[in-house]
Amino acid sequence: MSFKKYQQYPNVQNFKREWADKTITHAPIYCSVDLRDGNQALINPLTVEQKLEYFKALVKMGFKQIEVSYPSASDTDFNFTRKLIEEDLVPDDVAIQILIPAKKEWIKKSVEAMKDVKNGIFHLYNPTNEFQRRVVFQKSDDEIIQMAIEAMQYLVELTKDFKGKVTYQYSPESFSQTTLEFAVKICNEVINVVKPTVENKMIINLPNTLEACMPNVYADRIEWMCKNLHNREALIISVHPHNDRGTSVASAELALLAGAQKVEGTLFGNGERAGNLDIINFAFNIYSQGIDPKLDLSIIDEVKAMYEEKTQILVHPRHP
Repeated sequence: MSFKKYQQYPNVQNFKREWADKTITHAPIYCSVDLRDGNQALINPLTVEQKLEYFKALVKMGFKQIEVSYPSASDTDFNFTRKLIEEDLVPDDVAIQILIPAKKEWIKKSVEAMKDVKNGIFHLYNPTNEFQRRVVFQKSDDEIIQMAIEAMQYLVELTKDFKGKVTYQYSPESFSQTTLEFAVKICNEVINVVKPTVENKMIINLPNTLEACMPNVYADRIEWMCKNLHNREALIISVHPHNDRGTSVASAELALLAGAQKVEGTLFGNGERAGNLDIINFAFNIYSQGIDPKLDLSIIDEVKAMYEEKTQILVHPRHP
């Protein structure tokens, strides 16, 4: 095997970290992405009826944010979103989140799916790493930034008359493979469009889209972003760790020390490739440190049975 074909992931240079002296004192905001990110990794994607049963289990467990769909990608996702809203199936204290690509026709369809939502998170993303910019999109840095700006402007325009609570979330999709300088530049431009306030915050999601670095380096990147984003007090910093190196739980924990306030993941780590952050593992970890996990872990056996039935994936007998 030729190990020389790989390069070491770059550290954050000329940076004085502070997270290493901190401890986790409370649970983060949890966002389950089982019904979107987890679902797209299944051999047999969930039907609308299965999604609804899964959704009810997540609500029972205590999730207050649930990414329910990618409405522009399939009729199943669109119809499921409409069912939740039209049949008033979402509790008042739960926000439903949808994923939206930065393309006008797909933004419009996504907004249509959320019509009359009581509490909605509109999660816009566009790819940002150098390879995607140069090879896939064949666009300059400024053109990619303009794509994000125009997409968010369009999204804000389409949702400005919504009567329910509207929260905007933005992801530089491939943050883990994007230079910090470009990531903060594009995020700040999108923040300038939304103009969040302390009373009406915006979410900036910084995904470990392809986990390629050690958890301490991811934490450095999160802290660097927290220190360089505009209007930090009006932002909720979210992380979305994947598990390609097997360290997504550690990455999420250290990211909290570095300033993250929200974590996105799935039950038992289901997801593409090596999976997403395992929120069950994460919640039990902080529970074992005397911290209220803010999820009802007493029904874990019930949740496990539901999960195995719906996903057709067995939880490993040695699962943490």
